Amino acid sequence: MDDKKTEQKPKRVGDGTPGPGRPKGLENKTTKLLKEALIIAAEAVGSDGDGKDGLTGYCEDLARNEKKAFAALMGRLLPLQIAGVGEDGKIVVQVNK
Repeated sequence: MDDKKTEQKPKRVGDGTPGPGRPKGLENKTTKLLKEALIIAAEAVGSDGDGKDGLTGYCEDLARNEKKAFAALMGRLLPLQIAGVGEDGKIVVQVNK
């Protein structure tokens, strides 16, 4: 009676088997680079086209002159749900400048 044993090679990326992929929550490199480039460009433009007040100035100018674009940007940044309880069961919003 012959017992045939087959040796299995260790599975590695590139052997036709999928790898572990990008860990959850880790940003795509291209997305990260694009975001950084957009921030640098907005800082360079500012509110006057010459960099006045940097990124904040650019956002203020966008809010004044391109309300739809600014609202879309805000919609992407703000959370979809607000959960939390403040005093008397009311949600308290505090803005610090």
